[in-house]
Amino acid sequence: MVLDTKKPRPGGIREMLAIALPMVVSHACDTVMTFTDRLFLSRLGAEQMSAAMAGGLTCFMMMTFFLGLTGYTTAMVAQYFGAGRKARCAVAVTQAVLIAILAYPIILAARPLAYVLFQVADISPEQLAPQTEYFNILLHGVIIGLLRTCLSSFFSGIGKTRIVMIASLVAMVVNIGLNYVLIFGKLGVPALGIRGAAYGTILGGVCGVIVLGVAYLGPNNRREYSVIQSLRFDWVAMKTLLRFGYPAGLEMLLNLLAFTTMILAFHSDGLVTAAAVTIVFNWDMVSFVPLIGIEIGVMSLVGRYMGAKDPDTAHRAAMSGLKTGWFYSAFILVLFVGFPEYLVGIFRPEHADPIYAEAVPMAVYMLRLASLYVLIEAVVLVFSGALRGAGDTFWAMAISVGMHWILVPLLLITMKVLDGSPEAGWTVLVFAFMALSSLFYLRYRTGRWREIEVLHGEEPLSPVTDTFHEPADL
Repeated sequence: MVLDTKKPRPGGIREMLAIALPMVVSHACDTVMTFTDRLFLSRLGAEQMSAAMAGGLTCFMMMTFFLGLTGYTTAMVAQYFGAGRKARCAVAVTQAVLIAILAYPIILAARPLAYVLFQVADISPEQLAPQTEYFNILLHGVIIGLLRTCLSSFFSGIGKTRIVMIASLVAMVVNIGLNYVLIFGKLGVPALGIRGAAYGTILGGVCGVIVLGVAYLGPNNRREYSVIQSLRFDWVAMKTLLRFGYPAGLEMLLNLLAFTTMILAFHSDGLVTAAAVTIVFNWDMVSFVPLIGIEIGVMSLVGRYMGAKDPDTAHRAAMSGLKTGWFYSAFILVLFVGFPEYLVGIFRPEHADPIYAEAVPMAVYMLRLASLYVLIEAVVLVFSGALRGAGDTFWAMAISVGMHWILVPLLLITMKVLDGSPEAGWTVLVFAFMALSSLFYLRYRTGRWREIEVLHGEEPLSPVTDTFHEPADL
């Protein structure tokens, strides 16, 4: 047998998979953690499951600006790496960590805004109490998610995504194990219900950060990327991160605010609609979140080749990401079309629940309709990742935010003004999303991203910042 030892074609599918596949697995682990939280809580009742979704989503929304801002470190690190400036990779990570530390007290101080949102949404009292409790516990652990994003961005940027996958696997295993023990009260531990789900999520995240931190501070990584020397404030790198990262952060914040508003609009329709929508979006995560791994792979490779001033190979990487995304989405499409009743049935409570029984037909209809846009999700994420990797972050933000905030009034008008059913509101959302998603492709097709220089204006290579194998580093 002859082994294929050829080096992967630059920007080709093999190179894309080498980076994206571990990130797909990593984000799939995050999906499994969230999915399992809600699955376990569904055994306690539909209200607990819906409370975990709304509370967790609101907590995530509170940190999204800083997640998007620090997450742009992936593209920065990729461009430094592509330009052969390894020492600057760690400098970029340090600036992201500084932002994360400063962001933590700001996020905690903004907690009353979430309470206002809960009140405006008019959530039923049976759901509001556990939802607020879950949100309060998770909010204190947001620093863990921010630090995890900073360290993951480094390894994604240099293409060593396997360590990110391992960290996610560790976090998932710890999270699921602790959730089972803490939610249901196993091994002599008192049953904590939804509080146990929150504690398990935080502790799982801590274990993931430890894995990433050990790898980042390992001796080989310290030498190759001058990690210890990078532990300082660097205005040039900070300015670059703020300039190109703020659109990504603002985009995530505004998008999650719009998404949370839509979720709460459905939840305000009553416990039956809340249960149906929660079940559907649990499965929507299965189709969407792993695709973020492909988006990161595209952003990393496009950033790397743009840093090396090779836009043609960057384009090839984007097309490889699109093919990979479509392959995955086709599998999800078959799942949603062929087995919606089975997928909904997985969330059946242990005891007879009239809320769940009434929600089943609505959830089946919504899940089957969701199959229409699963292929479109791949297009959106791949081209948005390509634009961000090249530095075209403002237009990526403008298109994405515009899409989401067009959907919000469409849903509210359908359900609140025209008194339409939840199914009608869901139908409007699906078809509007499909129509608006072409904007990402149209922006990419203009080719303006080929002309952007993210590292333009930074200092040239110097012995202080960009030598990698001086005796002091050995």
